Amino acid sequence: MREWPGPAGGAPGRGPMSRRKLPRGFYTRGNVLTVARQLLGRLLVVPARDGTRVSGTIVETEAYRGPEDRASHAWGGRRTRRTETMYQIGGTAYVYFVYGMYYQFNVVTNDREIPHAVLIRALEPVEGIDRMRRRRPPDHDLTSGPGRLCMALGIDRRLDRADLLGRRVWIEEGAGRVPASAIASGPRVGIDYAAGWVGKPWRLWIRGNPFVSRADRATRGRTRRIPS
Repeated sequence: MREWPGPAGGAPGRGPMSRRKLPRGFYTRGNVLTVARQLLGRLLVVPARDGTRVSGTIVETEAYRGPEDRASHAWGGRRTRRTETMYQIGGTAYVYFVYGMYYQFNVVTNDREIPHAVLIRALEPVEGIDRMRRRRPPDHDLTSGPGRLCMALGIDRRLDRADLLGRRVWIEEGAGRVPASAIASGPRVGIDYAAGWVGKPWRLWIRGNPFVSRADRATRGRTRRIPS
């Protein structure tokens, strides 16, 4: 595994970035928390129609472990037209629409019929930044938050069930694995309905990174610098 070049504030872009796609085996592992943790520091790529790379380093994730996790769309084994994607093979994109206005991008993990998924909550912009700005003005918080990053990268329901080893959307090794010392954790966002699962520390983020959507106190108030 490649080593992380250092935490936060543009550090992902300073180190060497591998363009090797993550293999199927990365996604099909049984522990969704491990996958959520190891997605940090990887590069999410959604090419534009003309082939231009639009990408960002993953800096914040949330793990969902259905069917027992009450915060999961698949809690209790729920299967609907929307949630059926969660039962696909690990390495499948799960994209859904919320609040009547935002898309959210998730990575399905584990084997078929086991509804585990990781929500991508925030990215640090790397490539195609001018295109991101045109899609989601203003510049502030360009990719900080699951709805914002989908707007900036042009993600919508057309990418639901896309194979992450394919050519429409994928995740690369990027700057490599982030060490445990650079990762913070806390409760997931917006799941007050989930009873005993509310306090699970299954939201993970790169400590000190200013692009995190809901940072720890140490990063609050920092400017999110986006390269020109």
